[in-house]
Amino acid sequence: MRTVTIKNEEDTRRFGLDLAGKLKAGDIVALIGDLGTGKTTLTKYIAEGLGVTERITSPTFTIVGEHHSGRLPLYHFDVYRLESGEDMFDIGADEYFDAGGICIIEWADQVAEVLPDETLCIFIEYGEKEGERVYRCTF
Repeated sequence: MRTVTIKNEEDTRRFGLDLAGKLKAGDIVALIGDLGTGKTTLTKYIAEGLGVTERITSPTFTIVGEHHSGRLPLYHFDVYRLESGEDMFDIGADEYFDAGGICIIEWADQVAEVLPDETLCIFIEYGEKEGERVYRCTF
């Protein structure tokens, strides 16, 4: 597992832009971290790197936000309100996974059992200093 220390929002932006440049159609990015660790902020910068022009907000009540303005479609999930991985199939997640875009899933630990083995996971933790984050990446 690769560990990246993020010292501030500019580091988050650089990480997100760099990751976006490496993502390809069909990739799934799972973001796992406590409330306030910056899952949506990281998603915003990945979206920027993909060329998405729509505003990125957490789709808590709609579960998934679709963004089609970038080089690839971005499907942004917030699965906090789902009770199980099975609920992912009820909202058509498998169709999104196969739609040729990028799927980013916040709170992915809640549905981990249904995510494909090749899912790119980022575990986000608070760092030791104010504003610092630690990303533990499976890729």
